[in-house]
Amino acid sequence: MAQSYYQKEIETMPVDELKKLQSEKLVKQVKHVYENVAYYRNLMDEKGVKPEDIKGIEDLYKLPFISKADLRDAYPTGMLAVPMSECVRIHSTSGTTGRRVVAFYTQNDIDLWEDCCARAIVAAGGTKDDICQVGYGYGLFTGGFGLNGGSQKVGCLTLPMSSGNTERQIQFMMDLKSTILCCTPSYAAYLGESLKEQGYTADTIPLKAGIFGAEPWTEEMRKNIEATLGIKAYDIYGLTETSGPGVAFECCEQTGMHINEDHFIAEIIDPDTGEVLPEGEKGELVFTALDKEAFPLLRYRTRDICVLSRKKCSCGRTLIKMAKPMGRTDDMLIIRGVNVFPSQIETVLLKEGYEPNYQIVVDRVNNNDTFDVNVEISPDKFTDMVSEILAMEKTLANAMKIMLGINPSVHLVAPKSIARSEGKAVRVVDKRKLI
Repeated sequence: MAQSYYQKEIETMPVDELKKLQSEKLVKQVKHVYENVAYYRNLMDEKGVKPEDIKGIEDLYKLPFISKADLRDAYPTGMLAVPMSECVRIHSTSGTTGRRVVAFYTQNDIDLWEDCCARAIVAAGGTKDDICQVGYGYGLFTGGFGLNGGSQKVGCLTLPMSSGNTERQIQFMMDLKSTILCCTPSYAAYLGESLKEQGYTADTIPLKAGIFGAEPWTEEMRKNIEATLGIKAYDIYGLTETSGPGVAFECCEQTGMHINEDHFIAEIIDPDTGEVLPEGEKGELVFTALDKEAFPLLRYRTRDICVLSRKKCSCGRTLIKMAKPMGRTDDMLIIRGVNVFPSQIETVLLKEGYEPNYQIVVDRVNNNDTFDVNVEISPDKFTDMVSEILAMEKTLANAMKIMLGINPSVHLVAPKSIARSEGKAVRVVDKRKLI
């Protein structure tokens, strides 16, 4: 099947032209931010940088970084760059720690964001003949609104299902013959599990593609979802701070996500020193939003760890690719001095033939870290023989030790005993008081 594009001229633009476009936009955006955001102007003044010092993307490194801590300090309107009367919507982060981050949008911001999401849908094979079921949450969360708008721009019949209510999701999916599913990967896995329980098989489910993001997932989980739902599963990336999903999206090659470089400049830095790293090096992802009017961020530290690559893509897009995030600098667990990412646990489970329904529980007892992994046992593996359960737990623990370099206590728990997520899965319970 020939590759389609939503905005071919931009998505396949020669790299030198793309960089020229980025430079032109960056110069204007820095001026806009400096003149309209006192918080950012103060940061630039402290660093001795003026707008006229930024003549193109080669000068990006001169600008100060912005972090989530800055956004919380500036809550609620300290980073707003236009009069509030020009804004038509807000979105917000979940606010699980500290103050919420509130992002403002002009109508133009929303239009450009929806274009980015439309590119993702077309890259996944979407056309006006498709029925797109949006199972991301609506409201302050960006997922639902972003993919909803992108789907409508493509011309798909859009089902604004939101998250949860699995019975209704399945009813509409089967009755209206949904062809594209947009939701978190953990919820996609749960929907697949529920459909299977109801007797549906991959060849009786009408879906052809899924666009999944908002939480980490592994290649093993991708294969599991694809097999269960009979689809091709595409990754999508975004942050509320930089608009929402659609900052980057996967194409048919499925070897990383193309960043919409006409709207965002991506850098990889050393998370400890802030030094910009060359292409191909692993480090922290930093974004500069080139077009955002209401809430423009320059050099925003995402805390996501990944790699950038300009290797030629078979889909024909020239937009740089980011690898699937390999973890985050702020959700990485340090247990007994060892760095542990939840995605590593998931990789082991899927390789060992378990479903990705698990929870990591970390605590500190007598100044020593405890590290427990509760894993739901599937019905086909279930046994009431204690010796067999203990042997299975030992095998899993050994596999995790090989992956992590640290010994967990693995506990196999009954089927369905770990709560299913209809939004973002809560994979980690850290009971330590580390602050």
